[in-house]
Amino acid sequence: MSVYPKAVHINEEGPREGFQIEKGPISTARKIELIDSLSKTGLKQIQTVSFMPAKNVPGMADADEVVKGFTRFPGVTYTGLWLNEKGLQRAIATNKLDVKGMLSLCASEKFLLRNQKRTLKENLAAQHSIVKMYQENNIPVVRAGLMAAFGCNFEGDIAIAHVLDTLQQMLDIGEQYRLDLQLISLADTMAWATPLSIKRVVGAVRNKFPDLQISLHLHDTRGMGIANACAGLEMGVAFYDAAVAGLGGCPFAAHSGAAGNVCTEDLVFMCHEMGIETGIDLEALIESARLAEDIVGHPLPGSVMQGGSLAKLRRKIAAAA
Repeated sequence: MSVYPKAVHINEEGPREGFQIEKGPISTARKIELIDSLSKTGLKQIQTVSFMPAKNVPGMADADEVVKGFTRFPGVTYTGLWLNEKGLQRAIATNKLDVKGMLSLCASEKFLLRNQKRTLKENLAAQHSIVKMYQENNIPVVRAGLMAAFGCNFEGDIAIAHVLDTLQQMLDIGEQYRLDLQLISLADTMAWATPLSIKRVVGAVRNKFPDLQISLHLHDTRGMGIANACAGLEMGVAFYDAAVAGLGGCPFAAHSGAAGNVCTEDLVFMCHEMGIETGIDLEALIESARLAEDIVGHPLPGSVMQGGSLAKLRRKIAAAA
């Protein structure tokens, strides 16, 4: 029996997820324009940039300038992404981002070696250093993430038992350092998930760790993004990462058709039609999606920005009656 949440929280990742992989070049001013547009839609959290070496991720070479330039709106949390202490220090130095710590493990060793040049054992050990780094900077660690939780282009299917064991390792670190882990993100990094596997993995995690809040990070490479989000809703998951207009993709997935996160406006549309609150103005979000498409200069995969919302169509029909 489905138990839908009454409301969902959406973490918008389009500016970071999209601009880190777009060939570009995209000007700093236009990146800022999209962030400011998204800030006016009712979104409560926007991931703006990643602090990566420019040689690895050229699209984020201007991350510091982007953060300096956007306007903070009341009630909106603005975050960044980093993988090491240098990136963290850059985020702190902005004096503008909401800096919170995150643990990050991976269910696939082959992907981890490509992504961070670490083995599973090395990455687990690194989390201890990362926690100490956060504590030295008085930064709370409230979230943990598991990459490749549903499958991997290099390793294949990921056993649910392995997912559970890896999450236990993460929780053990949290307990050791007395962290207040509030949210566990399960990432379908390379788009292996289907609605059935979403239900199986989320169900298994819930059964073993009933007190955990779960977030889903879903990619749409095989067209399953919105279907997988719906499966998550049916399981009661209330936290989602999404990317406006379907921006982005994983630069380390080595897949020519790698797509971005589930599309934000498509997810919001589905939630509204299901009676699930998001706090987001869908019409304003559609305008942001169209802006994103204009900025990158090529079609983006979002559907609702093309078809429009049914709420608007219903108003038009009612006015004509």
